[in-house]
Order: sequence, then C-alpha cells, then structure tokens
Amino acid sequence: MAKRPWRIFKEIERPYTRFSYSKKHNKIPGSPVSKLRMNIMGLKSVPIDQWKYAGHIISIETIQLSDYALESVRTNLTKYLEEEVKEFLFIVRKYPHHVVREHSLVYGAGADRISQGMRLSFGKPYTRAAQIHYKDIVLSIYFNKLEFMKNIDFYLEVAKKKLSGKYKKYLGENIAEKDILKSII
Repeated sequence: MAKRPWRIFKEIERPYTRFSYSKKHNKIPGSPVSKLRMNIMGLKSVPIDQWKYAGHIISIETIQLSDYALESVRTNLTKYLEEEVKEFLFIVRKYPHHVVREHSLVYGAGADRISQGMRLSFGKPYTRAAQIHYKDIVLSIYFNKLEFMKNIDFYLEVAKKKLSGKYKKYLGENIAEKDILKSII
C-alpha cells in the first residue's frame, strides 16, 4: 500500500499516549526512528549571543510537520551554507517527538471479508512529526558578515517553500526572541 499524503496528518492531534484498564492494551508498540539526524550544524562552540545577525522562520499557523520535511530542509540549507557562508550556526528548533499513528484499512473488492473496520482502531506507529504552534520559531540561522544577508534571505525563502504551512521570516540583527515575535507578528 502506498504512503498516505501528509495533508491527512497536518492537523495537530492529541499526543501519542494510550491508557486502557486492560494491561494487554495499555502498552504502546515501538515508535519509528526520527529521520531528522542533527539539530545543530555549523560552529557550535560560539554562543548564540555572539553572532551579529540572525534569520528565523516563524510559524503563523498551528501545524504538524513530518520528520521528512525537517530533514529535507536541514540537508538542503546545510549544503548551501557550507558552500557559501562557511561560518554559521544553523539550528532546527523543533524536534519530531510526536508519533503519528495509522489505522490501515483494506480498500477495494473483497475488502469486507478482510477488513475489521473500526475495531481496535488505535493504529500502528507510522512516522514522527513535530507539533508547531502559532508564533513558534522553526529554524534559525546565525552569521556574522553583512554581505551574506541576501544569500540567507534566499535560503529562508527556500526553507519556507519546502515546509507545509504558512511562515514569516525574520532577517536582521540578532536580538531577543520575544522582541522578534513582537515586531513580526
């Protein structure tokens, strides 16, 4: 069976928990491994407050992002940053903790004899997702040279197009996050 489109899982749902008075159904089977390999890339030894400039992607809607989407953005932007900017700090701020479940049903001819309908419909672990809420910073890029401002603006635009949902970008001096959120949204 083919993978389902992500629009099915876009809405934020209850976190992956299960409680049953029957101990047999109380446990949760193992969750899949996250596809997001690293959260922090670049010069990790330099503290965040010592970078002059920053670029952020800020969510303006509540949504679930798949670990595949976050890994795609991470690999793509890291490639650009390593080639051109050289000295940077790139942080993916949202980690896919939420386990998405799938209750697979058999469709088509003869499915009525195979399928169990909604019986025991809790679902099996399918993939992982990051739950992103309104005004959450999804990813950040820190750098020191003003000449890279145009490049970072392009990279943030690429990231916005790769992620599902609506986002705003902040590009400017490295200031406190609460001040960024006040100025943007």
